[in-house]
Formats: sequence, structure tokens, C-alpha cells
Amino acid sequence: MPTKSRPLLASGLLVLIIPSAVFGIVIRHDVPDSRYRVSDNYFPPLADLPVEGHAVLISPCWLVTAAHAVTWQKTPISEVSIVGRQRAVKRLVVHPLYHRPPQAGRGDAAPLMKFLLKDPDIALIELAAPVRDVRPALPYRDGSENGKIAEIIGKGVSGNGLIGEQPGGSHRTFLRRAFNRITSAKGRWITYRFDRGSNALPLEGMQASGDSGGPLLIKDHGQWKLAGLTSWKFVQGDLANFRPETYGQVNYDVRVAFYRKWINSVISSEPLCT
Repeated sequence: MPTKSRPLLASGLLVLIIPSAVFGIVIRHDVPDSRYRVSDNYFPPLADLPVEGHAVLISPCWLVTAAHAVTWQKTPISEVSIVGRQRAVKRLVVHPLYHRPPQAGRGDAAPLMKFLLKDPDIALIELAAPVRDVRPALPYRDGSENGKIAEIIGKGVSGNGLIGEQPGGSHRTFLRRAFNRITSAKGRWITYRFDRGSNALPLEGMQASGDSGGPLLIKDHGQWKLAGLTSWKFVQGDLANFRPETYGQVNYDVRVAFYRKWINSVISSEPLCT
């Protein structure tokens, strides 16, 4: 993955904003990594973006992802991988109010956090041909995400809560999944905290660099449904001192339900891909 500084987004958009990207989910220090690893087909609607980051299949022709995960790359995304097969991309539709975060590697984090809170970090990817061999992810429509247990998935950087992300770790590695309890679901964001000790879940974890655009799922009537997308982490103080993915940090995921009308308006305006 590129080593350039990008916003603290999960996909590495900000090595300090720390978007998730690379090894794939930062885990508890006292639980073996083998318990977090899953097969590449564990969640079939998961798509791998080129180099790093993810998207999620939500209809035969469309994927949803974090805008920052697809706008930092120098060349347009021409294909994505779903269950190991390359799928050609027709076009990318970024939310019209999205703006790329300013580059920031040091200094007071407050202005950047204020910017990120207001930025609609969401985009859609239209495929050139429909996906017939994978069932799209179901949307979580309950509207009561707060307090629910969420499953997070990604192939980004790994590490553990004591040391944070592995320094210099690859942003595309093994697929891992972890769980966390949602602490807030309001407006455009879903948040959760990386707990330890008695407050932590047995497979507690946090999305990391390289996981941007990856899914946050909530179980509803026995099925895991798409509720969020990996986006960024909250930082206080000097950005230069921030160590991503250590215990106590709070992750912000795009709340997909907030953008349901926009998603539907884009998808319904286009004929089915052929």
C-alpha cells in the first residue's frame, strides 16, 4: 500500500485520521490471532478494492463504500474483486457533498475532527455486469443500532490494543472479523470504542488502516445485515502523537441508513447493468 500520508481514515487515508487499511482488524492482546481469522469467502458480498480497502455488494449491479477509500487513488478504479473474481467497474458515484479531507500529519486534531464529522464519506460503485453468483448484503433497517453488538470485517493492518497497528504493516493481508458494541448511532455516524478487560467482548476488535469501506454488520432476525462502513477514528491533541488502534479509541463508521434515500435515488435512476 502507498506510504503517503492520507487522512486518519480507515483505509489509511490519514495515517493520522487513521482510516482503516492494511493487516485487517486490530485485536485483543490476550486472544490468539487465529481466533479472528476467517476464510476469504466468510462474507461473500465483501469486495476488495485495488491495493487496499473494501466495498459491499448491495444489489447485483451496485456496491457501497467509503468515499475516501476510492478517491485517494491516482487512477480510476477499473475493477474490484468479489469472492476471488475480478468484476469490471462501469463508474463511480461519490456523494455530491463529499470533500477530500485536508492533509494533516501534525498539529491540533480538532479542526480535522470537525471537518470529518460533517463530511458525507460515502460512494457507490456501479459494475459493468450484474453479479449473479453472490447474494447482495441485506440493509439493516431497524433504526435502533445503539447498544447492539456489531461484527466488523476487513483485510487491513493488524496489531493489538496494547501497541495499536503494526508499524509499516501491509494494508492487504488476511481476512479477519471481530465484534464490538455500538456506543452511538445518530445522524450520519455509528460509533464504537475499543474496550479491554471486563468491558471487552470475547473477540473485541477495531477496524484499522486498509479496512476502509468495509462492513459493520448487525444481526437482525438471525441474519447479519449491513449497518455501517469503516471510515475514521476520533483523535484529540496533537496528530503527531496519535497511535492508531489502541485501547480506548473510538471508531466512526458511515451510518448507511442515513443515506438510504440518496442510495436509492442513484440506483433507481440507472437501468439494470447487463
